[in-house]
This record gives sequence, C-alpha cells and structure tokens, in this order.
Amino acid sequence: MHISKYLPVFLIVNLYPMEGVGGEGASGASPVAQWGHDAWRMYQYYLDKSTPHAINRWIGSLVIVAIYCLRVYFVQGFYIVSYGLGIYLLNLLIGFLSPLVDPELEPSDGPLLPTKGSDEFKPFIRRLPEFKFWYSFTKAFCIAFVMTFFSMFDVPVFWPILLCYWIVLFVLTMRRQIAHMIKYKYIPFNIGKQVCSGADF
Repeated sequence: MHISKYLPVFLIVNLYPMEGVGGEGASGASPVAQWGHDAWRMYQYYLDKSTPHAINRWIGSLVIVAIYCLRVYFVQGFYIVSYGLGIYLLNLLIGFLSPLVDPELEPSDGPLLPTKGSDEFKPFIRRLPEFKFWYSFTKAFCIAFVMTFFSMFDVPVFWPILLCYWIVLFVLTMRRQIAHMIKYKYIPFNIGKQVCSGADF
C-alpha cells in the first residue's frame, strides 16, 4: 500500500535522471568524437597541402604500388583482387583522358578542346582531374593491400586468363579512346600556346 504511494516518484527519477548523471556519458563520448574530428581535419589539411606537389605525390604512390606488387608476388595469391584493381584503374584512366564535355554527346559549332597546331590555346578540362585521379589511384592500392591480409578474398583462379582478358580489355578501351581523340582532334594534355610575352599585356 505504501509502495504504490511512492511509485510515481520512482518512475520520474528513473525515466528522467538528473542532469549530472546523464552528462557524464555524453562528456565521456565527446573526447573520442573530438579526436576523430581533429584527426580528419589534420588529414584534410595535409591532403590539401600536397595538391601542388604532383611529382612527390606520384612518387609516393609508386612506392605503394611496389609494396603491393611485392606482397602479391610473395604471397602468390589474391589475383582476383588484382584483377578488380586493374579494372578500376582502367576506369579511372578513361576518366582522366576524357574531356569534361564530351563533343559526341554535346556537339557545338566551335572547337572546345585543345588541338595541336597554330590554333589558339584552349585548356583541356578533364572529366576526372589529376588530383582526384591520384587520390583514387592511391586509395585503391591501399584498400587492395589491406584486402590481401584476409584469406576470404584469396579466390583460387588461373591468373594468366585474367591477365590476358585484362590486356584485351585495355587494348580495346584505349583503341576506342584514341579513335575518339582523333575524331574530335584533341589531346588530353595542355600543350600549345601557353606562354604569353610582355607585349600581350
């Protein structure tokens, strides 16, 4: 009889705990979230700082590629991972060599792409910029390297067949890309009349 009298008070205390008790759990999780946020900001800071240093970035990426190749060579496995990595890199390469505006899909009267010769220089705008190409390239090798430590990704396959299939796919893709470049008379690099003399100002 006396228990039912104090039951509403008991429910209120348990359903709505005091501010000091609940605050400890929230404050205990905030340092972890703050640490993750600070780590991400530092990572983004150095990533942005490396943008103008293209040569150094690619040298570091080549080191990662060499480490991955050595890993696959000594383990003698994970060929299906390497094949998937090769397909992904080929897709990145096509985006890197393709213009932002495809003249086949959006035709125009004037030339939108840089041509080789005495024409006025027009910068080549890529569908996949160099920095994003490098970042995706490097991240793909890092992910593939981590995958080589899990046996579930080591699917037994006859790797020469995968290699031949990838070479055929690469040749056919590059052939189509080169034909597209020849048809619309552009080159995927910014070469031409880029230097301006003092008389131009």
